[in-house]
Amino acid sequence: MASTAQIPLMGGTADGETVTVELDSNGRPPLTHHHIGPEGLAHAQIYELQSDDQHEREWVYTWRGPAA
Repeated sequence: MASTAQIPLMGGTADGETVTVELDSNGRPPLTHHHIGPEGLAHAQIYELQSDDQHEREWVYTWRGPAA
């Protein structure tokens, strides 16, 4: 079974939500997360993995913009 992590989303339409992602063999989450809203994948919001040096968490996904 793969390891997982819960990572908060910061900014954009999903600000404050948390996603559960699978970690790779090096213990790292995916570099991006596509948050799919009611309009589907074409209108997904793109979040980019960032180190979180200001809080006690290791990572956050920061909003970068819409997919379209």
